[in-house]
Amino acid sequence: MSILFNEKEAELVSQLPIKSFTINTASRIWKLNKVNTEKVLDELAGRAILMDSEHNGIKKYVLPPPMAGFFEFSLMRTRQDLDQKLLSELFHQYLNIEEDFIKDLFLDSETKMGRTFVQEEVLSNDNLVSILDYEKASHIIKTATYIGISMCYCRHKMEHL
Repeated sequence: MSILFNEKEAELVSQLPIKSFTINTASRIWKLNKVNTEKVLDELAGRAILMDSEHNGIKKYVLPPPMAGFFEFSLMRTRQDLDQKLLSELFHQYLNIEEDFIKDLFLDSETKMGRTFVQEEVLSNDNLVSILDYEKASHIIKTATYIGISMCYCRHKMEHL
């Protein structure tokens, strides 16, 4: 964690609510003025330690979930001040070698963290019962309000190992 946070930032982040919050909320918790609070929050969001969004002119922040979130975002926001190779090695060790965390996250819950879609073009009509729109990746892409495209975290991590 010391690669991503300094001690003061870790202390501040540890005080934040789990649910989304505003600058006012963080300012009150941290006992800082709003200008300084916003600077800290924006700096953390710029490094993917927090996620930020704005709706109807109100800026909100939230702590990203561990997966898919914190691990991916902190590596995908490429920065010159961060040793990407070292971070990749540490994430690989934590997620692939010492796998208790990842097993607990993905296997010990009824709520599934991901969803797999088939490549529609490879399906034959011979054994096809039906595929509803919400089951089709093509429908999700066509109806999405926003789409983000990047190299997947796993490939990016392995590129450094």
